[in-house]
Amino acid sequence: MDDDDIQRANRARRGSPFLNTDQAAAYLKLSARTLKRLKRAGKGPVFRRHSRFVQYHIDDLDSWSREHAGKDFMA
Repeated sequence: MDDDDIQRANRARRGSPFLNTDQAAAYLKLSARTLKRLKRAGKGPVFRRHSRFVQYHIDDLDSWSREHAGKDFMA
């Protein structure tokens, strides 16, 4: 993860509640690869498709994070 991704995620949160996969992963402190793997397995946060783009709402990321606090979400 790159500090630039985190900064972009923070700016997006102030402007739009939707984050792309890289921004959402940075927000959750995960790699984009892990977030994509969780999405494919049906274990990740709720996402939306806007046209061909996958978008994550900040509230859904926060909710998923709270639900999985202290759990091994990859199991």
